[in-house]
Amino acid sequence: MFGLEKDDKPPRFEFDLEKDLKSSKEKKKVLDQIDAQTNQLKTTLREGAASENFDKCGVLLQAYGALKRVVERTTRK
Repeated sequence: MFGLEKDDKPPRFEFDLEKDLKSSKEKKKVLDQIDAQTNQLKTTLREGAASENFDKCGVLLQAYGALKRVVERTTRK
């Protein structure tokens, strides 16, 4: 009453990925895996080996890029 109450906020929810990425080893490991998969997809697309799955490979490449941005943003906080 009258501003003397305590504001007990619930603790911030953390996803499992956020908990795992708190260690710099795990973050580096995940980013290295993402880079490896991205490079592999890029070379596959450049060579034209996946002509029948070209659209799917492009979508997958964009998904890896989005995952990389998410990992970098979650660990910045």
